[in-house]
Amino acid sequence: MTGDEQGWLGERFEENRSRLTAIAYRMLGSGSEADDAVQEAWLRLSRSDVDAIDNLAGWLTTVVGRVCLDMLRSRKSRREEPLDSGVYEAAENPEQEAVLADSIGLAMLVVLESLTPAERVAFVLHDMFAMPFEEIAPIVGRSEVATRQLASRARRRVQGAEPAGGTSVGSRREIVDAFLAASRGGDFTALLALLDPDVVLIADDATVRTGGIDKEVVGAERVAAQFAGRARAAQAALIDGEPGLVWAPGGKARVVFAFTFREGRITGIDIVGDADRLRELDVVIL
Repeated sequence: MTGDEQGWLGERFEENRSRLTAIAYRMLGSGSEADDAVQEAWLRLSRSDVDAIDNLAGWLTTVVGRVCLDMLRSRKSRREEPLDSGVYEAAENPEQEAVLADSIGLAMLVVLESLTPAERVAFVLHDMFAMPFEEIAPIVGRSEVATRQLASRARRRVQGAEPAGGTSVGSRREIVDAFLAASRGGDFTALLALLDPDVVLIADDATVRTGGIDKEVVGAERVAAQFAGRARAAQAALIDGEPGLVWAPGGKARVVFAFTFREGRITGIDIVGDADRLRELDVVIL
């Protein structure tokens, strides 16, 4: 790349820098980490074939999203506690940090910190920066339907709504226990009664390969058919504090079943078998 080309590319990047920094800060909650993510995007851009990039702004947003997701997963795997350990430290430019913090608010950052990395990325990109789900899905490595679920779960927490759609913790546990009993007993009618008519089941690739579960299933009858007479080895568990199920031979979680609820019924089932994703989850076997 010639000096003129490098200069032109640098100008185009600078035109996007403030927006990229804002995105990264909302994902990471740290001015210095946001700067690192944006700098990594510049390094990747400088090594790329720019002629093959049709939409530079979109390309940069995707790169920053993926970099931030990796950073969040790394932070989660180390079980860091950002508010106590200094993730919200002052940036090299205190004025910039203040502007970023004011634009989102510390309370919002604290709520975002409670989300899983994928939920946080999906919510920030869609709800804060109006990025379509079809473009977010490849960033978080999920289908478009699953990405919508991620953002929906995040939105409920951010808005301060009951994460289970108004269903109490005790009721959620009862629903999951009843679901497990009906699944083990092959009680198709009981399963239907527990499922919302438009329930969506999402299974990751690891589960599909080993568990005989379809990747995406929509509708109560189809989802019930996936579980009737099965789940005999599953156990009740708390998944990130929410009632769910886990298959844990030898006490180690191999597959997790996370549920979402609305008005006393199950509206979503997210089945996770990927080892990296499982490490992101706080699983307590009951």
